[in-house]
Amino acid sequence: MATFLYRLGRGAFRRRGWVVLVWLGVLAAVAVGAAGAPGPSDEEFSMPGIESQKAFDLMEERFPGEAADGATARVVFVAPDGRKVTSGDLRKAVGDAVRSLSGGPQVAGVADPFESKAVSKDGSTAYATVTYKVESSEVTDADRAEVDKAANQARAAGLTVETGGSAMDSGGGPDGTAEIVGLSVAAIVLLFTFGSFAAAGLPLLTAIVGVAVSLFGILLLAGPLGLSSDTLTLGMMLGLAVGIDYALFVVSRYREERGRGRAPQEAAGVAVGTAGSAVVFAGLTVVIALSGLAVVGIPTLTKMGLAAAGTVAVAVLVALTVVPALLGFRPDAVLARKVRKARTRGDDRAVLPSGGRDNLGARWARFVLRHPVPVLVLGVVALVALAVPMASLQLGMPGDEAKSTATTERRAYDALAEGFGPGFNGPLTIVVDARGAADPRAAVRAISDRIGGTDGIVSVSPAGFNQAGDTAVFRATPSTSPTDEKTKALVETIRRNRTAVEKQTSATFEVTGTTALNIDIAAKVQSALAPYLAVVGGLAVVLLLLVFRSVPVPVKAALGFVLSVLAALGVLVLVFQQGHAAGLFGVEQTGPIMSLMPIFMMGIVFGLAMDYEVFLVSRMREAYTHGESAGQAVVSGFRHSARVVTAAALIMIAVFSGFIGEQGSLIKMLGFGLAAAVLFDAFVVRMAIVPAVLALLGDRAWWLPAWLGRVLPRVDVEGEKLGHARSAGPNPHPDGPVEAHV
Repeated sequence: MATFLYRLGRGAFRRRGWVVLVWLGVLAAVAVGAAGAPGPSDEEFSMPGIESQKAFDLMEERFPGEAADGATARVVFVAPDGRKVTSGDLRKAVGDAVRSLSGGPQVAGVADPFESKAVSKDGSTAYATVTYKVESSEVTDADRAEVDKAANQARAAGLTVETGGSAMDSGGGPDGTAEIVGLSVAAIVLLFTFGSFAAAGLPLLTAIVGVAVSLFGILLLAGPLGLSSDTLTLGMMLGLAVGIDYALFVVSRYREERGRGRAPQEAAGVAVGTAGSAVVFAGLTVVIALSGLAVVGIPTLTKMGLAAAGTVAVAVLVALTVVPALLGFRPDAVLARKVRKARTRGDDRAVLPSGGRDNLGARWARFVLRHPVPVLVLGVVALVALAVPMASLQLGMPGDEAKSTATTERRAYDALAEGFGPGFNGPLTIVVDARGAADPRAAVRAISDRIGGTDGIVSVSPAGFNQAGDTAVFRATPSTSPTDEKTKALVETIRRNRTAVEKQTSATFEVTGTTALNIDIAAKVQSALAPYLAVVGGLAVVLLLLVFRSVPVPVKAALGFVLSVLAALGVLVLVFQQGHAAGLFGVEQTGPIMSLMPIFMMGIVFGLAMDYEVFLVSRMREAYTHGESAGQAVVSGFRHSARVVTAAALIMIAVFSGFIGEQGSLIKMLGFGLAAAVLFDAFVVRMAIVPAVLALLGDRAWWLPAWLGRVLPRVDVEGEKLGHARSAGPNPHPDGPVEAHV
């Protein structure tokens, strides 16, 4: 692999104009295609095979043409203190607003609160429901403006009016703030690391190119594939993080090779052949882990995983081709200032001090070598302590209640909960299949009475029958909110107790609705956590076994990955679920962790952890295989890689932290969780636990059974074969021989 990438790097450097033109052409093509695309949608989560989904499917089958595909908007009217919405002038204001709401061309109907009994018992609150002929992603801004106009009319009469519902969500996606924060911090870190504006700017530029191609591609495919706005934001987040880091590794190795006296084209080839090999491996691990999310069985999760994997793949290709091409336009611009000055004086063979003198990374490694046990124990104990809250992890799908109180959706949610009870925002939908019953209506009535008498149910709506009269749907309102653990227990109780009533009535029923669907998805995802963690951890062992040809190193890497993920999830529970320091991160309402968070974090952090493992430990293995002792190899690895790995980690933390300010719950949690995971993995696991373990193992760290060594294919990440490949080439370049140890 290193030989192929070496030739790719030299070729991109030599034909830099064509490489840039090709990428600009690709960017223009996807941009033009995305301009005419419908854009992302926000479809509901679904999971084939669970009870909630089966009930939805039954409703579509038995109620043809009446499935709840259309968008809805809910306008909530709250009377001033001491008054009721039913009083003369306020009632008239509500009526005028309802009539105004029915004028939109996409509106299918508006439910007048006084006719649909949508008025609270104390008369303080009422709501009107607007149904549309189209899905939420197709509701126009003009129709949303009509809702806002009607709300403003009612406000003028003294009412407090808030709006919510799927029709009022115009879609999400990046608003630019997170990206600006991430790029600004990345620029500072890169400038401090390289001491050159060109070296700092090149990774930023190539990352932006990769992200632009990826995001336009996602927009182009959003309509046909049903990709959500969260997919767009996730692509932006990962694209920036890995795009900057991958380019950083290649540029850093290029500078190192130039410092050793290599000519520009040769240095570009060696950089892509060595650091590029690690980039390919690291990117491959992320792609595999994200693509593997398909096994969970949630279509939305699968789409997000595949789209994110595509973003990472683009970042890898950009790092391998665009980076060496841009280096070719100004080969000396990315070099350190003292090297550029030396070359200006005519010293073309100026060499950077890469060896004997210890830097901060080497001094830290020597400290760990002297005190491996305390460092190891302290690191492991700290991560385990942070992971303890993970034991109380609650999964769910927060809705409007998790939004900021500055949003009208959150205020509408709170108003309805106050006026009609906390369970009003998440009613359970009961679908009764009475085909086997002698008297379907009597059977439905018996089931309705049984569920209505269950502790925790405050009201049951009248049942609505299909045209054949053999299937009915009614709603049961819990006394607790949709994300309350008591609501989850209530759903389990209703399902557990249905056997008796089904035997009595010869009818069957299933519990669904958004609340039940979220509960089912959370249960399914939670049951998949351990198997997915085992698969990802096992994959880490296999891949690192191929790279390092060592048994202890992959096992240590996989265990470190597990520690960092569990610690990050524990901190996530502390902040977002238990509320500790929640205000610092803009979390106004605690609740369950998004169901998709643990799976997403495992997949993404797996790949990012392998980044640091490969770039750090591969330099140790390189030194060890060239005769250094096990301890000295650890020091050499830190001398060459610690600064770059630290910079890469700080950049990722900055990029991910910027997304904590996003409104979407998934993206906010994911930004926080990934920032925490990178912090723990890079600075605790890779910088402390890894050298401590290697120091304790000594030569045994690189042990590989002879039979396994014969079976395993050789993956040349360090570029050991580059010297042979170059000497065998038909037209050797007059830059001098390529060193075998790179």
